[in-house]
Formats: sequence, C-alpha cells, structure tokens
Amino acid sequence: MSLDFSQLTFSDLDFSIVTNHLEIFLTIIWILFSYVIRRITKRAIRLHPTLEHDKKRQRINSLDNIFNLFLVVGFILIWSSELQNIAISIAAFMVALVIATKEFIACIVGAFYRASTRPYQVGDWIRVANYEGEVTDSDWLSTTLFEVDLKGGSYTYTGRTTVVPNSVLLTQTVQNLNYMRRYVTHNFSISRLTDDVNLFEIKDEILDKIREYSEHFHEVAIRYNSLIEKRLDIKISGPEPRVRITTSHEGYNIFTVSLFCPTEEAMVIEQKVIEDFMRIWFDKR
Repeated sequence: MSLDFSQLTFSDLDFSIVTNHLEIFLTIIWILFSYVIRRITKRAIRLHPTLEHDKKRQRINSLDNIFNLFLVVGFILIWSSELQNIAISIAAFMVALVIATKEFIACIVGAFYRASTRPYQVGDWIRVANYEGEVTDSDWLSTTLFEVDLKGGSYTYTGRTTVVPNSVLLTQTVQNLNYMRRYVTHNFSISRLTDDVNLFEIKDEILDKIREYSEHFHEVAIRYNSLIEKRLDIKISGPEPRVRITTSHEGYNIFTVSLFCPTEEAMVIEQKVIEDFMRIWFDKR
C-alpha cells in the first residue's frame, strides 16, 4: 500500500513539474514571437515610402502599445491556472483575516461612529447596554467607565471600572446622563403591610418636611430644572416635591416620594424623610 501511495505522489509531482516547464516554454516562445513580429512590423512602417515622419512615429507608438497589451494578455492566458490558484489563496487569506479581526474592525468602526456623532465625552455620565458610569477614558478600541450606583439611588462611585468595547456602540443605545451629575429626580418608596394608619394623613406633614430640607437649594433647583428643559427641549418633573400613595397586589401600602435635588444630597434627604415618616407613622398608630 505504501509503495502505491509513493508512486501516486511522485506521479503528481512529475505532472506539476512538466506543467510548469510547459508554461515557461510557452512564455519564452510568446516573447520571442511577439518580439519578431514587432520588429518586422516596425521596420515595414519605417520603410513605407508614402508616410510622413510624424505619421510613422504615431503608428509605431500605437503599435508598441498594442503589442504590449497582447503580450500581457498572452501571459495571463499561459499562466491562468497559476494565477487562479494565487487568487484563491489571496481570497482565502483575506476572508480568514476579516473573520479573525472582525471584533477589532467593529471597535474601529464604533470609534468613528463616536467621533462623528459625539454622544458623550470624557467626564460625562452615560448608560450603554447594561453598563453605566462616568467616562474616564475613550480611545479607538474601548471606552472606560468608572461605575456609578444609579440603580441603587446612592449616586456614588462603586469603585469598579468597566471597559466597554466600542463595537457595543453599533448595537446598543447610548444614554447621556450628564445632567444627573449635579441634580437628579430622586424617587424612593416606603411600604407598610398594616393599614392601622391612613397614609393620606401623613402626606402633608412629609411634604412640609421635604420642603424644609429643600429650602437651601430650591432657587438653584428651579433654574437648573429650566436649563435642562431648554437644553433637552422636553418637559421634566419640576423641582416641587411630590408624594404618591398606592397599594400593591400583596396588600402593601406604598408611600412614594419624588423630589428634584442635588445628587450628593439625595440619600441624605431620603434618610431624613424615612426617619420622619417612621416617627409620624408610629405616633399616629
């Protein structure tokens, strides 16, 4: 079995060598044939008795161009099989290169998208996909976020850093939350299972307490609220605090507070309001 395989291999190799020798031989013949025909034709033009000198030069120049074209076409026809193999190899290499670097290419395209649309810049608070935080660095491949606790409502840095590839910008929505760096519409809820106390009796007292805690920044909040509405061209909840009382399917009474306040004071005011609510609720109970 091994002997037959060896003979087959050498036979294929011999055929390849013969084919290459034939192509080289045909190439040499084609060059010599083209050279001889060109020399004869150019000599005939030069010796033509009725043609002017300028006409001869023009025809010789055109003849050279035509023969050069035929020479190249002949080379392509002779070496067509080899050129086809080279083209297939180049195409396979390019496909493999694109597949291997598709994520890298997507990141580069995402960087161009970011540069053209400018959805954010360094220092902005953003949310992209499931990531949110402050942009600390942005380059051709990725955007680095210093995570901020927005979902938890504390609006403080968590200490975690997230590196988001720029390819995400092509498939996910980018939300710029930069206006939340100074002021935020803070919402929190207090739920009670028992109905010993009518929560509507607590509502006005809690609103008074919230206005008391908001008094020192109330004027600034009004101006900042107007600034955001003009910049975003939308209507947002105003600086006045609001209280909403609802119930859940489980039978909980839910006391929801919404206020527009400085971001760094949101948790402080929340704790004060919860403390006041608990005190008033237990007193009334």
